[in-house]
Amino acid sequence: PEIEAEVRRKDARLLSLLKDVYVESRDPPARVKDGGGEHLPSKLEEKRLTKLGHLGDLDVKKVSKGRISIVEALMLLNNHKLHPQTWTAEKIAVEYSLELKDVHSLLEYFIPFTVQEFPKETKKAI
Repeated sequence: PEIEAEVRRKDARLLSLLKDVYVESRDPPARVKDGGGEHLPSKLEEKRLTKLGHLGDLDVKKVSKGRISIVEALMLLNNHKLHPQTWTAEKIAVEYSLELKDVHSLLEYFIPFTVQEFPKETKKAI
């Protein structure tokens, strides 16, 4: 109880020193850059609806242009792997609003793996 009373007691000397402190805070004035209105900042990014696959409930519904969701990435990689003449890098770039160099990098470095099952008779040989 005496510790609690000590904690709640006000110290007159410290209180008087605290009253002498005065702090004034102001934001710096906003400066407007004169760029001629060429590139106006936009708070809203341009978005597009995603192309939902069989995992539609788990995937995001909207993404920024120039980006893709995980489900879309898996779909486009699988489509390119199964039908490379139909799903070319140029068609993928147009279909998913991506840059061509990004699509080329995606197709070069991200290769979906395939699961292969061996017949039962060859399992013993392995």
